[in-house]
Amino acid sequence: MKKIAALLISLILAGCQNKPIYKDTRLALGTYIKITSNDKRAAKIVFDEIDRIENLLSKYKPDSEISKLNRLGRLKVSLETFYIIKKAKEFCQLSNGAFDITIAPLMDLWGFTDKKFRIPETKEIKNTLKLIGSEKLVLNEFESVIELSFPGMKIDLGGIAKGFALDCAVKKLKGNFITSCLISAGQVYALGNNSGKPWKIAIKDPRAQITAGKIELIDQSVATSGDYEQYFTVNGKRFSHIMDPRTGYPAESKVISATVVASDGLTADALSTAIFVLGKLKGEELVKKFPGTKIKTICQTN
Repeated sequence: MKKIAALLISLILAGCQNKPIYKDTRLALGTYIKITSNDKRAAKIVFDEIDRIENLLSKYKPDSEISKLNRLGRLKVSLETFYIIKKAKEFCQLSNGAFDITIAPLMDLWGFTDKKFRIPETKEIKNTLKLIGSEKLVLNEFESVIELSFPGMKIDLGGIAKGFALDCAVKKLKGNFITSCLISAGQVYALGNNSGKPWKIAIKDPRAQITAGKIELIDQSVATSGDYEQYFTVNGKRFSHIMDPRTGYPAESKVISATVVASDGLTADALSTAIFVLGKLKGEELVKKFPGTKIKTICQTN
């Protein structure tokens, strides 16, 4: 899924606890998922739901709906898969194409899918760009069918699936009357509060490895996209895995880290990716379309 390495954020658990705190950690979504809750049921509920969503949406799982869609070009999908693809198209439009789930052919071309990194020829990039664009996705909501308009098109939900998985897990927790839980999966969702106080999250500067700020969360998610997660270097230049779908090249917005706080994980996830591509000023304009959402960007200093 998205952002294989964990976000550069750390949990600060402060204050006295009135109830026992249960913690558990497992590997999923390409990272370690850490659960902290005063309800011992929380971890299993979260892990089971995240596994279920990953099995629907991961392009790396051959039997997932996304893998089948990428192979077949047309597929009747679950309501959840249809919903996330529909939302992804909306984010693409709102971001003027900076966020786009049809980038999978570019991820393949640059070697980020199989980890065989390379700088493609200009002609290769131009040809691949013909397959990019969420407007090429045909959605039949009545039948819950997704169609890829051109052979070779593929989708990659890495920029939105983790946030959606956290939202689904939180919904399950609420359905089981669990009111306090912190899910840290690179991206964070803070359900309720931490023994009457907000959950406290520290954001680190990815270059200086120092705390760049602290965030207090109650019923919110925070996601960070950065160029430190997956990248390769050639002649001292860093090529990040976050693609600019408009150019076919890794994003060069001068932003090295974009953190978004939102009321839901899907929005935080998608916006952090879009802002990383758009840059600080255009990213701030985009966030204005989402009341209550906050951002913090860290930019290159040279």
